[in-house]
Amino acid sequence: MEPSLSAANLDIRRFTHADLPEIRQTLIDVHADALAEEMEDEFNQRFPWFVDHWGGLPGYSCVIAYDGDKAVGFAYGAPGSPGHEWWREYVDPAPAKDRTFSYSELAVSPGWRKQGVAERLTRALMAGRDEDLVVLLVDREHPRVRALYESWGFRKVGERQPFADSPVFAVMLAELPLS
Repeated sequence: MEPSLSAANLDIRRFTHADLPEIRQTLIDVHADALAEEMEDEFNQRFPWFVDHWGGLPGYSCVIAYDGDKAVGFAYGAPGSPGHEWWREYVDPAPAKDRTFSYSELAVSPGWRKQGVAERLTRALMAGRDEDLVVLLVDREHPRVRALYESWGFRKVGERQPFADSPVFAVMLAELPLS
């Protein structure tokens, strides 16, 4: 099947914590395709652990973009735990409203990049959220990705290295709904 190469033609499907057994391998496969040139990095090889961790959270939400029956991208995350808004240390004064959605992952297969898929997935994931804010981490070595998030209303509020072997990330925050 020839790809349609139009984000508008993709079928965006929503999944929850209960669907993880059905979608787990799809997420791992798309991630491996999207980061094929970076998969020798041990941190990237731990992605299945992150899928299980995030997918194990009761509020987990995931969207997957399909071209026919082929998954070409995904985005997922989960609500933050009230009272544990770790991002607050970067914002002074902290916003009065702080219910936060933690946007954990976004991956798009190389052949689908620069087609609007990332934005469509992000907006689908954030649609109808009850939280006030959304937080994410972006590898500071990827300024184009950071600029993309900034174009959707995110702003950098700090930097964080959550694991000893992880990159240093820009901490980005946006109000919901996204502008």
